[in-house]
Amino acid sequence: MKKMLISLLVVLLLVTVVLYVFAPHVPATPKQVTTKAELEAYLNQLVASGNPPGVSVLVVKDGEVVYSNAFGYADGPHQVKATPDTVYHWWSMTKIPTAIAVMQLQEQGKLNIDDQVTQYLPWFEVQYPSATSIPLTIRHLLQHSSGLPDTVPAMIGWVHYDDVTPNQTEVVKKYLPEFNTIKFEPGTQAVYSNLNYMVLGAIIEAVSGQTYESFITENILQPLGMSQTSFVYSPTMIEHAAAGSQPVVHFYTPLLPTMLDPNKLVRERDGKLLWMNRFYIEATPSTGLIGPASDVAKFMLMYLDRGMLNETQVLSPESVATLTETPSIDGRGLGWYVGESNGERFIDHAGGGAGFATIMRLYPASGVGVVILANSTDLDREGLAELLRSINY
Repeated sequence: MKKMLISLLVVLLLVTVVLYVFAPHVPATPKQVTTKAELEAYLNQLVASGNPPGVSVLVVKDGEVVYSNAFGYADGPHQVKATPDTVYHWWSMTKIPTAIAVMQLQEQGKLNIDDQVTQYLPWFEVQYPSATSIPLTIRHLLQHSSGLPDTVPAMIGWVHYDDVTPNQTEVVKKYLPEFNTIKFEPGTQAVYSNLNYMVLGAIIEAVSGQTYESFITENILQPLGMSQTSFVYSPTMIEHAAAGSQPVVHFYTPLLPTMLDPNKLVRERDGKLLWMNRFYIEATPSTGLIGPASDVAKFMLMYLDRGMLNETQVLSPESVATLTETPSIDGRGLGWYVGESNGERFIDHAGGGAGFATIMRLYPASGVGVVILANSTDLDREGLAELLRSINY
């Protein structure tokens, strides 16, 4: 028994050493920096660690871009450097354009966010906690207060590699039976769920008569001039595309053979990193947009100027106020996460998934917005957002 215990300890020690050697060593995020030089010194250290290998950052203030830069590599093995125009998967940052599309439809009189979901999706059947539960509304979906369970980790397996977006109404119909049990009384708390925004995508399709992707493109991306942002890679987007990466030693790595085909997903291994092929996830309203920081800047400037960019009104000031000022439930507003830092209120939305990590944060009272896009599964998104805000631009 004693020999077995010693052998086990030796094995555990060897495993620990291997994990340490093969895992990237990421420098701790400073609590603040006072100059751009200090900021850039840290970001260079960060990408030198390889996790992430590349990052693009951008800050807007008072109606203009005041800082835009990139560090490291969009594609390390191919020696393609990251730039502010590098294209990354947004992942869950997509939920904010989805929320804006819902508000646009409310402005057009085609829905009200306090309407019941079944008014637009008669086939939407869920199991409520009790016979007296209130029916789900669009507002519940927007605020993650519906009680619908999240689709992660199952969503990791909803990957495809062709440049075709499946009909989002059919996607919801396909997966809803697996996730149709409401976990708490609607409106009493807020728990994050990708399914909320998948259902919103189906409502957008039902009300508009368009595909979700075409509605977002025609009513948000094109009016804002976000020409390098879409749900599939265009030829010009491919020219600037970041390759997703993930450390070889990572929590998700053992999941690859069980939920995905590693031969399709993983392009190559380079040292401590796995580099990925381009891929998509079926559920676009919660996670589907792809684009550069330079396009996110236009989106943030529009929102901070009460829905207008270059004399184009994308969203009414009243709708912007509704999204921004609705009291939060457990930190969740309508679309946005609501927080406070150093006495300053902010709204933000992060995104994260295989190969990419992102965050967009706005400080409405001071007219400041920051965006950080990186090509790694891991990123201290909140810490980096704080760091970018700590500089006086």
